[in-house]
Amino acid sequence: MDDFEGRVAFVTGAASGIGLGMVRAFVARGMQVMMADIEEQALLKAAATLDSNAVSTIVCDVSTRDSVQNAANETIETFGKVHVVCNNAGVSTGGLIDECDPGDWDWAMGVNLMGVVHGCEAFVPHIKAQGEGGHVVNTASMAGLLGRNPGWTIYNASKYAVVGLTEALFEEGKVGGFGASVLCPGAVRTQIYHAPRNRPERHGPQRSKPAYTDISDDLAKGLDPDIVGQLVTEAIAARRLHIITDPRFGRMVEKRFDRIASDFDWAANSETLRVTGSPGAIE
Repeated sequence: MDDFEGRVAFVTGAASGIGLGMVRAFVARGMQVMMADIEEQALLKAAATLDSNAVSTIVCDVSTRDSVQNAANETIETFGKVHVVCNNAGVSTGGLIDECDPGDWDWAMGVNLMGVVHGCEAFVPHIKAQGEGGHVVNTASMAGLLGRNPGWTIYNASKYAVVGLTEALFEEGKVGGFGASVLCPGAVRTQIYHAPRNRPERHGPQRSKPAYTDISDDLAKGLDPDIVGQLVTEAIAARRLHIITDPRFGRMVEKRFDRIASDFDWAANSETLRVTGSPGAIE
């Protein structure tokens, strides 16, 4: 998608952080935006800082399919169409695997993964039916490419899933007439480390530590969310699949690929595969 002027975007987690940064970038490009967030007062406050003719708001719990579908219907009713969909809302929770309870898993996966699924389900059919092109941006994390820190098991799992989902969606878009990108930010100045403030009662209280590796200081020193928003618009225009905010992580990702490659080499020389005559074993 090359032309943003006059197009319509939908952004979740739009009241602050990366979501608000994307909203500002889209508005600057001449788009109209439906801002969605679970925190109504914060949402209204953020919208008040923008051109009222360019944005509208809706309270949305992305972990609930009906809530996202309602937001999609409201977006079409308000603006007529939708071209860019940013499934951005995310939460952080953690603890070691034996410390996390079902509520931790249900909450984090419900927002970080199923929130993306619900957004794709609700909006992709509209984009395809319009026949005007479009783009889906799903927010993952550098944790979806590395997943190294202990105590982030749930978060990493959810973000790896978003990366895989979006890579498949990218291929679907080649047939469906739309683009797809997965945003994998490093440290950005957001409030995600304080996400438990919005944890629904149905998931029970936060008992485990948010994470054994405290990244709050890194986030405070991180990238300005407005820069991330501008990067997202640039990446959409360039049709990039992976949107990386911190290229310095490149070597760490290469090391992960090196470990995977070494395991392929090990398998090729495995005595088990050789003895059983399985395909790929080196004779």
